[in-house]
Order: sequence, then C-alpha cells, then structure tokens
Amino acid sequence: MNDSWDILKILADPTRLRLLALVMREELSVAELQEILGMGQSRISSQLALLRQAGLVSDRREGKKAFYSLRAQLAPPHLALLRAAHDSVAALPVLADDRANLDRILQKRRRTQEQYFNLIAGRLGKNYCPGRSWEALGHLALRLTPAITIADLGAGEGLVSQLLAHRAKQVWCIDNSAKMVEVGTALAQKNGLANLAYKQGDIEQVPLPDRSVDLAILSQALHHAQHPQTAVHEAFRILKPRGQVLILDLNEHTFAKARELYADVWLGFKESALHGFLKKAGFIQVEVAAVAQEASEPHFETLLASGLKPGK
Repeated sequence: MNDSWDILKILADPTRLRLLALVMREELSVAELQEILGMGQSRISSQLALLRQAGLVSDRREGKKAFYSLRAQLAPPHLALLRAAHDSVAALPVLADDRANLDRILQKRRRTQEQYFNLIAGRLGKNYCPGRSWEALGHLALRLTPAITIADLGAGEGLVSQLLAHRAKQVWCIDNSAKMVEVGTALAQKNGLANLAYKQGDIEQVPLPDRSVDLAILSQALHHAQHPQTAVHEAFRILKPRGQVLILDLNEHTFAKARELYADVWLGFKESALHGFLKKAGFIQVEVAAVAQEASEPHFETLLASGLKPGK
C-alpha cells in the first residue's frame, strides 16, 4: 500500500498518527511505546502492523524485542503528507504529553547507560567488553598509518604489513625464509597490494639503501637475531633522519623450550638491554615499556621499544 489516498486513510486514526509522531523522532521498542502512550501491547502492535504494511515504518528485531522507526526511504510526497498531518495536530495536549513521555524514556535510557559505566569505571580495561579485543583495536590503530615508507624487518608472512599497506606509501617486508617471502608475495598479490613488496634477506644485513624508509619495525624478530645489536644498527642505517624504529619483543624469560619450539636464539631481553641497543645505535628519545602479558603459562610479557633517528 503506497497510494496517497491509502496513506490519508492511515493518518485518519489518532493512535496511528501519535505512533508516527513518536517514531519520526526516535526508534522505539513496543514496550517503550506502551509506556509513552499508556496503551496495551495488543493495541499498539496491531496499529504498528498496519503502519508497516503501509510502508510507513520499519521494524528491527533485537532478541525478543521489536524496535520501530520511520521508514528511511519514503517517497517525498508521502513524507510531505506525514509532516503535514503531524504539524496540524502538534499543538494538541495529547501530543505534548507524548513528547514529554518520550523525553522521559530517552532520559531513562541514558541513565541506564550511565549507571553501567559508573559501575565499571576503573575496571573497563580489565573486564570483558563485547567487541573490545586487542585484535580489533590493532586494526583501528593500523588504519591511522600515514603515507610513509615502512620496513618490516623479520616480517614472516607480513600479516602486520598487509594491514599497514592499506594506508602506507610503500611497505618492504624483509625475511630470510624463501618460503615466507613466497607466501607473503602471493598474499599481497591476492589482496591487490601493489605497494607491498617482499625481499629475502637478513635483518642483520638488510637489503635496502641507506636512509630509505620512514619507519622500521622489528616485531618479535629481534630474539631470532644472532647479533641483536647489529640488527638495531641496520634499522638505524636504513632510516631517514627523524625516522622511527619500533621494536616489539619478549621480556627476558626462563622458558628454555622456546629455543626448540620457536627457533628462538634469545630468551627475550631485559628492558635495559633493549634501551641499550637503541642508544648504542644512535637513537634518541628512546622509550621501553611492557605492553602486554599472556594469561597462560609461561606468561610471556611483551615489551615495546621505540627510538628516533636524529637529523632534519
């Protein structure tokens, strides 16, 4: 039903017009409409069904609740009819009461949310929160990447670089495994990332020119290096002046099986050791901090170290 004559018939009923006036302002549940209008559920549901059949409202299910709102794509003539009908009765006391009750309902919604967040204040980052995962936050942060040239040293398949390449000017993935380079290259081609390139090479002898990148990343790669200080020196060499290095690596631990299970050369590094590597290489504004710890044994802790190459 979408003929203007039929819509005029729909609008002739006071209850339907009151319902339309409310959902024109806010999406509301049947229970909320009951509270606002002071009517029974069956009466409201039957009138909403007629409005839905007429194509004037849309419904949305959320568990056992049904929410109603004005249909998004109403034809301009039909929308004009609704507004004219609404304006003609807007000054009536019953419509004024409906608006006051709607404001009260919306305030109740806000209070419920405020009470929840007041309850968990100071514990938000410690308790479960739907949809708030480090993976999701990581995707968000990676989308902030500026149009710069990046080197991902010891990249493996380059999962981080695959995300960085969506915004970066150029991303170089360096890994000493021919198979990793093959798999990563195929993945970049599959995802249409022409600015993502893989090179086989060692992080202690990076196959990139001096002062050629803006950002060098060593993500869980340094503990695989035979000579970590040399790898950090290489990161310094390939960075442009004012370029930045970021190192994610394990804090020093005693899980010796990591050498066998993960081909680790070093059992992580102390914060002071990472700080020393960066300072010795020539970096300034060096910072090192613990950023994560695994809940299960052996409770690996991750450190984030950063430094800036001097220059203009």
